[in-house]
Amino acid sequence: MVEFIGMIRTADQSEIRERRGPLVDRDYTRRFAQAHERAGFDRVLIGYHSWDADGFAVAADAAAHTERLGYLIAHRPGFVAPTVWARKIATLDQFTAGRIAVHIISGASDAEQRRDGDHTDKVTRYRRTDEYLDVVKRTWTAREPFDHDGEFYSIRGALSHVLPHTQPRVPIYFGGSSADAYRVGGRHADVYALWGEPLKETAEQIAAVRAAGVEAGRDPDSIGISVSFRPILAPTDEEAWDRARSILATIEAGQAPVPNGVPYVGGTSVGSRRQLEAADRGEVHDRALWTATARATGAAGNSTALVGSPETVAAALADYVDIGVTTILIRGYEPLEDVEVYGEELLPRVRAEVARRRAVGV
Repeated sequence: MVEFIGMIRTADQSEIRERRGPLVDRDYTRRFAQAHERAGFDRVLIGYHSWDADGFAVAADAAAHTERLGYLIAHRPGFVAPTVWARKIATLDQFTAGRIAVHIISGASDAEQRRDGDHTDKVTRYRRTDEYLDVVKRTWTAREPFDHDGEFYSIRGALSHVLPHTQPRVPIYFGGSSADAYRVGGRHADVYALWGEPLKETAEQIAAVRAAGVEAGRDPDSIGISVSFRPILAPTDEEAWDRARSILATIEAGQAPVPNGVPYVGGTSVGSRRQLEAADRGEVHDRALWTATARATGAAGNSTALVGSPETVAAALADYVDIGVTTILIRGYEPLEDVEVYGEELLPRVRAEVARRRAVGV
């Protein structure tokens, strides 16, 4: 069955909405997580930015106020030693009874990395991530002390007495669209995360990821594939397009200020460039994919939309499942309100449509 992932933040804010309340709003964060749980999401992503609240702490608090919802914590290797981070994640996974997963991002922007004191280049960061995950996974599974000598880490006698609740280790999600990302993610990822592109290009990326897995000696079918969108829904397709154009106008007018005065960095990663290239080829692709929002934001993160009625968008998402997608990450421009609509109108329809197609062999 398809896995659904949402995304939570600690403030009521988006590209079309100026922040309401403090940057770390405990009540809003808890309500946001609880709304995802009620809506039937499997997990929520907690992103990573150099200016934002610490995702580990956000997950711990939100998990204490939910019962079933999983938490996907974004993490950039290089700032915390791998053995230390492995113990932190294992501890939180124990306290949440196995509700933790990790999303590894090597860092697309040199500027973002430097804000936290990392001056390595992107190629080096991917080598470091590869070694980092080797150490992390060994820390989660070792039953005897181990040593490690590598390019970035030298460790003697490492052994964690706290192990993940999820055995043998917590799930690893991995993002990136470059050849280096495919290589490292192909070795380590349980789920490989892609941004929303047209079906043809998404299928090509899936093939590249799984080929990298084969090169690393893995069964390609063991690598799940996630794809991310910003669904814009309304009762009819026509009304949804009216709403989409209103959202775009707000983004282009720049009514929502950048958070803490620090701009999102778009257009610098391969994934961002791919979204912008799709926008160059056309504003609308396939059944409902809309690239205008990616262009308006510089493709800063997952920024392509799916526009239409719940039936249309559910069919569009099922099209991606048909080509090998196993996980769908969605978030709205009206964050909390959209979660409630997704739970009522979209998730059940996607699950039903996927089941229907599988039953008839489509």
